[in-house]
Amino acid sequence: MGKPYSQSKALWAITRASFKAIFAQPTNIVFGLLFPIIFILIFGAFENGGGSRYSVALSPDSDTSGQFYAQLKKNPQIRIVKADTATISKQLVTGDLVAILSIHQQTDSSHGSHYNVGIKTSSASGNNIGGLTQALDYFRLKYEEQLVGDREKFITIEKPVTIAGKKRRQIDFILPGQLGFSILFSTLFGIAFTFFTLREQLVLKRFYASPVRKLNILIGIGVSRLFFQLMNVVVLIVFGHFFLHFTLVHGALTFIELILLSIIMLFLLMGVGLIFSNIVKTDAIIPLLINVFAFPQMLLSGTFFSVTVFPKWLQEICYWLPLTQFNNGTRKISFEGLHLFDLWREIGILGGWIVIIYIILLKVIRWE
Repeated sequence: MGKPYSQSKALWAITRASFKAIFAQPTNIVFGLLFPIIFILIFGAFENGGGSRYSVALSPDSDTSGQFYAQLKKNPQIRIVKADTATISKQLVTGDLVAILSIHQQTDSSHGSHYNVGIKTSSASGNNIGGLTQALDYFRLKYEEQLVGDREKFITIEKPVTIAGKKRRQIDFILPGQLGFSILFSTLFGIAFTFFTLREQLVLKRFYASPVRKLNILIGIGVSRLFFQLMNVVVLIVFGHFFLHFTLVHGALTFIELILLSIIMLFLLMGVGLIFSNIVKTDAIIPLLINVFAFPQMLLSGTFFSVTVFPKWLQEICYWLPLTQFNNGTRKISFEGLHLFDLWREIGILGGWIVIIYIILLKVIRWE
């Protein structure tokens, strides 16, 4: 009686062969590693970059019923952010908000309206606070020109009050986005084309006829892709940390948690790639499906710029995209110092996507 068929040896053979096939395709290296490094270098160079538009919030007791606030909202240089008090305070400390404005209306001796504008900022705002105060002063002059009266000043802009802050450098925003970019395209292209080719060449059919379990075939292909992509993630993080001073708040612990979050995202994208490879009849359709799925996320998920630049209704849509949750999670871990158990909302949404994706995969998967 012969020896029983070794499932572990079959799994190892499939994994090793699939991993070798990855390096036989140069596009895997280009999309997974070189492009993200190029983007990191380009966007990371704008360390002191900043536009002429300043994000501010209002204190809860601010007067928003008068003409002053109505005109301030129309100012193209000032963007008023609305959020809860805790979020606003956190954004002020990290420099995502330039300042919190306090607008109070008073009635002077001539029974006219007079506004006092208080400014609370943080050291993380840097030179932006100077630009904001100049913008507010210019707005004050233009506003007073429109008023009728013999008084010299209708608005008093107080001296900014500065609290301690923690500056979010450009690389701390860009590199997490490039991790998502690398994982998104490299995994989708790698899994979709690999599985489609194996099925078209009848390799999967032969595997299916062998004693190898179907699950082991998927695990073998998936583990090789997972390991390769994690190598890219490690290189990007190490490169960013040691050469561009990417922030890892808790050092090695932060690095490990970024890897674990990346594994969750990789598992999600592997399912998407397998779905695409099973629903197409020709490999020419695969890039089209991948672009339809990936490009909107690349643009709408905070990869290159914050989603706060979009209208409120579009921000709500962006929030539910899986890449948005991954990007938000990596930034919270790397810069804010949160841990995986603090990201229950982000991981919960990713988990919901995983359930939906793999239910669809079970319905459409084909072996021949």
